[in-house]
Amino acid sequence: MVGSMRFRSMPTSFFLKLFLVIFSLCNATPRMTSQALTEEKSVNPGINDNFMAAELNVSEWVERFEREGREVYDQRMDIVSAIGLGPGQDIADIGAGTGLFTGLFSDAVGKDGKVYAVDIVPVFLSNILKRAKETGRTNIKTVLGTSKSTRLPNKSIDKVFICDTYHHFEFPANTLASISRALRSGGEIILIDFKREEGESSDWILKHVRAGEPVFTAEIEAAGFEKIASYKLLKDNYILRFRKRN
Repeated sequence: MVGSMRFRSMPTSFFLKLFLVIFSLCNATPRMTSQALTEEKSVNPGINDNFMAAELNVSEWVERFEREGREVYDQRMDIVSAIGLGPGQDIADIGAGTGLFTGLFSDAVGKDGKVYAVDIVPVFLSNILKRAKETGRTNIKTVLGTSKSTRLPNKSIDKVFICDTYHHFEFPANTLASISRALRSGGEIILIDFKREEGESSDWILKHVRAGEPVFTAEIEAAGFEKIASYKLLKDNYILRFRKRN
């Protein structure tokens, strides 16, 4: 009773000041995050220049990406199985390229699911749509992304698949923010990228891939995700699974 009386006797100015303090604290982080995203600089300028050439030949990239001997191609069915897609789920294939996994995801989610093939290269997306029509896959939708955004609709997907593409993100914080917005509650990121280890990785990987697993993991966790699993399925690549923090 005494405590209640003291509480009621406090002046209105006290509550006004308290409200302003709480309001400023609640809104400080979003403003800082927004500013950080706005000011983010490219972590690897020019990394995607060879994909933006006007004369880009899709068939050459199909031969390069979809060939025996490329680890993710050889293990593609095991990778799809590990992801655990089910009928009716919606997944985004970020950096879909020639559509190696897009068609496999289409079959896995069925007619009640949807696959968003996201890329920054228009001719890749045109090729994916062409192949989808030829194979009768009607649940594939292409999205032309940018260097800073996947341009996926908010809360539109259950899973995001990023295969040998994360190291091509010029603005990872911005791109991850767009992925977070697109994922539904409890949504997941499945990341596959090259193992980058000094003294063990090839010169091409050391020069082409800007960082290794610890750095990429830290960036994704900083964007609001938690690592929940890793898979020892591949030799030259690692597979990680992250879940969006709610």
